Amino acid sequence: MDQHPWIKSYPAGVRWDAELATMPVPQILEQSASRWPDKPAIDFMGRKLTYRELNDLANRAAEGFQQLGVGPGTHVGIYLPNTPHYPITFFGVLKAGGTVVNYSPLDAEKVLEHKIEDSETDILVTLDLNALYPQMGRLLGKTRLKKLVVGNVAEMTPAPEAVKAQLAATKQLAEVPANDQHVAFQDLLANDGKYRRHPLGDLTEAIAVLQYTGGTTGLPKGAMLTHANPSAATSQYLETTRTDPPVLDEGKERVLAVLPPFHIYALTVNMLLGTKLGAEVILHTRFDVDAVIKDIATKKVTSLPGVPTMYVALINHQKVENSDLSSMKWCASGGAPLPLEVQRRFQELTGCRLAEGWGMTETSPTGTFTPPHAAPRAGSCGIPIPGIVIKFASLAGDGKYLGLGERGEICIKGPNVMKGYWKNPQATAEVMTSDGFLRTGDVGYMDADGYVYIVDRTKDMLLGGLRHRREGCVSGAIAQGLHQIEGECVSPDARRAQDLSQGQAGQARNGASHTAPWRRWRQKGSPQLRN
Repeated sequence: MDQHPWIKSYPAGVRWDAELATMPVPQILEQSASRWPDKPAIDFMGRKLTYRELNDLANRAAEGFQQLGVGPGTHVGIYLPNTPHYPITFFGVLKAGGTVVNYSPLDAEKVLEHKIEDSETDILVTLDLNALYPQMGRLLGKTRLKKLVVGNVAEMTPAPEAVKAQLAATKQLAEVPANDQHVAFQDLLANDGKYRRHPLGDLTEAIAVLQYTGGTTGLPKGAMLTHANPSAATSQYLETTRTDPPVLDEGKERVLAVLPPFHIYALTVNMLLGTKLGAEVILHTRFDVDAVIKDIATKKVTSLPGVPTMYVALINHQKVENSDLSSMKWCASGGAPLPLEVQRRFQELTGCRLAEGWGMTETSPTGTFTPPHAAPRAGSCGIPIPGIVIKFASLAGDGKYLGLGERGEICIKGPNVMKGYWKNPQATAEVMTSDGFLRTGDVGYMDADGYVYIVDRTKDMLLGGLRHRREGCVSGAIAQGLHQIEGECVSPDARRAQDLSQGQAGQARNGASHTAPWRRWRQKGSPQLRN
């Protein structure tokens, strides 16, 4: 196979061999706070935090965490939806010298218990919602979990009393004990923010995030993402937008964040890339297609990362024809194959190319991207992102790599690829080749122009977060969860989108184990608030 056949397909201005900045992950926020201190970083239900304010809150969280004993080697869990608590906690833990462990509200309780014990999580941050607190409250007495930091949605809104009353009236608030095992989020922040900085040393060794993978067999494994991994991935995504002329303008973009931040795709694309761009990130606690269309039109949103079923709901909505969506500039779809008809219709309505890519939890989750102005190629998930090499290993297990057009196991190498699996050297050895490539378990091939096509799986197991093909069931689950937590606000068109996602899910074997937790999430509920 030609060494890098994809380079000839790169758009003008984008370089595969571009220098990719890596840094301590909190530095992404600190740099933006220095460049754009007074620019809005977050818009949550009408309350805006500037980059200076967000960085100050993260500093205060860092000191608060250090007062609780957080430092190098300490693992802090985050069990949060799309509220400002998430970025404040995420950056605060890392500034304090700790490691973030992401927890999904969609996990079964036994999976949460496994993650707490396996990751060695002693402190965890959550909210006082019935959808969140009771699960972790029960685990305080039966796992190594020692302390919960508990926030509330209302404290981050412009009208705290009204929001609290609304949540209470709809019975969405949980009773939280007042004892030594619980710390109020506001108390965590009640300090001057003068935390102690800890040197990280080698960024390729210092773990920033333990991101657990899902699997149809066995318990989830923790992918060790070092500070170099997500910071490199953020630089890779940014480089793909540096076309001639550039797709995005730093300090001028508005990102609509609907996907949950505990998912690696949302964490990197919405939060880290949005922060690096100096973008205003508009947080929605749930996917309400009416609210999405309204905010795109009125707030002039320029970027909406999502999954295919979200875009299906949007393009089929009755209001979309009469809404101005022309502000959209960059939208990326992941999690499942993107139908060409959805891509075409979205571009007709917005003037924005809906790009498709592939990646996985273990790659932070960069992998491939679609050049913004290239003609769509049916069945392809794009070309390797800057700094990434993709090869195809023989399925015969003889250690040989195959040529263009030959089907083999996709193997990937780059600065975004994980350090390994937490406390699981055997699993790490099983997925790494002797020359340093990660075996993805996906089967595919590359054409003469460097475009990747995924056609199968080597085994019936899900190793990562963003699969182009095998994870159709997860895309369906994401869309199902986003759809279901809307309650009665779901439109008929969104229901049709959900029907489609369930159809995709049915094409994947053993999908039920992934979709069941989303049903529990629906039953528990999510904040029923207008964004």
